[in-house]
Amino acid sequence: MASRTNHLVLLGCGALCAAALLCTRVIGPSVAQAPAYQAPPAYQTPLYQGPAAIPTPGAASNFPTASDARLAGDARQTRFILDLDKPVQFRAFTLADPYRVIVDLAQVNFQLPAGAGLAGRGLVKAFRYGLVMPGGSRIVFDLTGPAKIAKSYVLEAANGQPPRLVLEFDEIDRTAFVQSLAPENRPELRPGIAEANAAVAKADAPAAPASPPDKRPVVVIDPGHGGVDNGTQAGGNDIMEKNLVLSFGLALRDRLEKSGKYRVVMTRTDDTFIALADRVKIARNESAALFVSIHADALKRGEGDAQGATIYTLSDKASDSEAERLADTENKSDAIGGVSLADEPTEVADILIDLVQRETKTFSNRFARMLMGEMKNTVRMHKHPLKSAGFRVLKAPDVPSVLVELGYVSNKGDLEHLVSESWRNRTVGSIAQAIDTFLAKRLATAGPGK
Repeated sequence: MASRTNHLVLLGCGALCAAALLCTRVIGPSVAQAPAYQAPPAYQTPLYQGPAAIPTPGAASNFPTASDARLAGDARQTRFILDLDKPVQFRAFTLADPYRVIVDLAQVNFQLPAGAGLAGRGLVKAFRYGLVMPGGSRIVFDLTGPAKIAKSYVLEAANGQPPRLVLEFDEIDRTAFVQSLAPENRPELRPGIAEANAAVAKADAPAAPASPPDKRPVVVIDPGHGGVDNGTQAGGNDIMEKNLVLSFGLALRDRLEKSGKYRVVMTRTDDTFIALADRVKIARNESAALFVSIHADALKRGEGDAQGATIYTLSDKASDSEAERLADTENKSDAIGGVSLADEPTEVADILIDLVQRETKTFSNRFARMLMGEMKNTVRMHKHPLKSAGFRVLKAPDVPSVLVELGYVSNKGDLEHLVSESWRNRTVGSIAQAIDTFLAKRLATAGPGK
């Protein structure tokens, strides 16, 4: 036990993560108000490594077309203007470390001049743009420093001028930027606030009896995708993976909580984008005994037809080409949220960490086999139900993790199951039983305090 604890302490000390700052702005009255966007945290490494990293769709007459973009102003006030052929809905927010402005739009056909965005001006170092998912586009501005979105609006066509999307940025200092956030989100102020609250509580009120710690094992359920990332889609795009797996994840949570054996943590409980790295952080911060990520796969038209559930564990080398394709697709979902896809820093790649990772991989594989044994009695399984691939969401080095593809939305039979409540209840039951068996055996062999 002491040895494993030391391994985890060293891992925690080695890991580096950057603070995230977020400021969301609702767009002005000239645009139909969109639902509030839950922006992901920011990391030190920029999202895109150049404009070519974001694919630009071909011309499509039913989407607005952007024909030109320009910057004006100086290092105190900078304006961005995008010429369009029709108005668009959009929402904008700022991110720090590095400082950026993100603009999410309905899908736009970008036909900007060659080199647009490479040269900056004023508060903007450069900007990138492109399609991030069917129906959604994004513009990312790299800023020279902290700035606020002073104004953001769409001008209607008038006097021979086209509709225009306009954003105006004003320079502010770091302190003003941080103070624009809620106190609990101000990293510089968090320790001081905690100390002040503790002092006030101690002086003004008798200490409440401490609640006994909850020693139940923590199970983290991770419904994939969410927010601007819909995942796979079917039924004329009416059925979205993010909604199917969220419903399934909530049902699994309810089943596990009903037993009273576990404390269950969800990575998301609504239509919110959560970066892959943050899903892993949730599991590690909760000292989870098990991490289960829920997804539903699809094959593109012309790639054949596959069916059945598949269970994935982490591997540096994919077990087959299909597993590699799926891992690449899922890992790229972080690009939609505007965050870094950087791996853990190399400083943590030490022999002790390697030992912890090997032990975790053993437990992950053990749970995957148990899960397959339970699911095959109630669920149609893929012809190769156990696979491995380099999923980022499975990379917690000290939390046994699996990713479950419930089926293929591209397969008619699987899709009928995925939308069936009775099928969902049976499948939830089989996964819950596998969790019971796995954790009962692990706790029995681990002994007290593990």
